[in-house]
Amino acid sequence: MKILLTTLNAKYVHSCLALKYLCTAALNAGFDAEYREFTINNDMHYVYGELVRGDYDLIGFSCYIWNIEKIKELAADIKKACPRVRILLGGPEAGSDAVSFLAEHRWADWILRGEGEISLVRFLQCLESAGDLSRIGGLTYRREGRICENPQYPPVSPDQIPFPYSIFPAERDKVIYYESSRGCPYRCSYCLSSLEKQVRALPLERVERELSWFLKQSVRQVKFIDRTFNYDRKRARDIWKFLIDNDNGRTNFHFEICGDLLGEEEFDLLSGVRRGLFQFEIGIQSTNPRALAAVDRKADTGRLLGNVEKLTEMKNIHIHTDLIAGLPYEDYASFGRSFDQVYALKGDNLQLGFLKLLKGTKLRREKEVFGYVCREKAPYEVISSGYLSARELVRLKMIETVLDLYANRGGFSGGLDYLIEKTALSPFSFYEQFADFFFEQGYQHRSHRKEDLYRILFRFAASLEESLPGIGEETRLFLERDLEENMNFDAVKKFHKKGWEI
Repeated sequence: MKILLTTLNAKYVHSCLALKYLCTAALNAGFDAEYREFTINNDMHYVYGELVRGDYDLIGFSCYIWNIEKIKELAADIKKACPRVRILLGGPEAGSDAVSFLAEHRWADWILRGEGEISLVRFLQCLESAGDLSRIGGLTYRREGRICENPQYPPVSPDQIPFPYSIFPAERDKVIYYESSRGCPYRCSYCLSSLEKQVRALPLERVERELSWFLKQSVRQVKFIDRTFNYDRKRARDIWKFLIDNDNGRTNFHFEICGDLLGEEEFDLLSGVRRGLFQFEIGIQSTNPRALAAVDRKADTGRLLGNVEKLTEMKNIHIHTDLIAGLPYEDYASFGRSFDQVYALKGDNLQLGFLKLLKGTKLRREKEVFGYVCREKAPYEVISSGYLSARELVRLKMIETVLDLYANRGGFSGGLDYLIEKTALSPFSFYEQFADFFFEQGYQHRSHRKEDLYRILFRFAASLEESLPGIGEETRLFLERDLEENMNFDAVKKFHKKGWEI
């Protein structure tokens, strides 16, 4: 039986750790399994051709919100072209409502729900021996004209989780994903991780051994996908200290942490970290206590904001903060206040995300309670709610556009800081006004080189001259400093030769 496990990643630099686990487990069990990754940006005719040309007996697709619609089209076409190929689906977008999915899509043969390191191997063994599918945990399948769904196996124990990089290379041009624990201690009602009831951690000795492997390979970045890396403060400190002590001077490690769990011991340790060694992603989501309570998110917001500010002041760790627009009880004005408080922390990146009502989550079940209207297809992003209109959410999308182009892209801090101070606007009001200008001028209709973004910001400053005389010229001086600091000599020279007109 020739087996392919595959998926469509969102970007080339991404990789799918789940498939690596599954393929490692299948290979270790003696199966002829192959692993291939494509992206949603690949030409689907190319992907289709590669899968058909492979002459596989079974193709397994890993399904997520960013790829499910394309996988549906791709798999349906493959089934038409190669009727004997059997198609197995896994991942949250297939497994969260597997019975309905199989009923709607006749091209799909089976769906494997939940963690698959054990269930996939037993399923493949069952296929080879023509055994009884009813004995395979987590399997949804057809039998005699009806759809059957088996109970899931218990969660995989840490010692059953393989280290996939013992078989698959750590690609130097991609982010390397790694997990030292599974599950999350929190129960945020919009998150799929809230469905896991316990945290299971790999032994510290194993984690250090596997991290040593990455360090010896000098990979560019290792991204921990632990949902709350520092849920156990001592364990987190032990891993951070190991990485500090064994720093190779090149590899960066990314962690998703809970900011309000940091204490003096953590700050004492982190203050000595080499700049570029660590990167922290900290989900703040909102500073509105009622909104946080409505989604079962427990946080000491005051402590959280204080700790993030402390981290940013250290200037040796890249800090990425997250906000979610569309939470219950967070109207437009409330979101603006959350934005201002988080922007004031001066993190390196502020991601303005938009609420998605993911299948299987508590918040999706409660959508009528909060008046949610969301997109029918993945990623199920909220269109409006009882607190935010569709137009208000579109306006927040406009703000997200300029925020990403300027604050998150970097290289404009002098000009932005000057303009926010000079206009005496709150950060949110400033980005509102800038977004209005950007879209009124039609700049959203095309992509822009970075040097043109400087010119656009200068034009925006110049448009304020009537109420703030001289602001355009003063902004130009700040932007010239930004240019000198963030672009190479030839680019700056070329910029000035062309001038400030766009």
